[in-house]
Amino acid sequence: MFGIGIPELSIILVIVTLIFGVGRLPELGGAMGKTLRNFRKASEGKDEIEIKPKEA
Repeated sequence: MFGIGIPELSIILVIVTLIFGVGRLPELGGAMGKTLRNFRKASEGKDEIEIKPKEA
């Protein structure tokens, strides 16, 4: 996987935690999941892409 092992992933996780804070990590993970899901749907040629405005 691109030469990235457990030590490198743990360092990246610590840096992301410091930048975004612990409270925003689930929100960030959800956004990444939706992004990957929409990308896969678009690359498969499906017309339905999940687009929802951010609720205030």
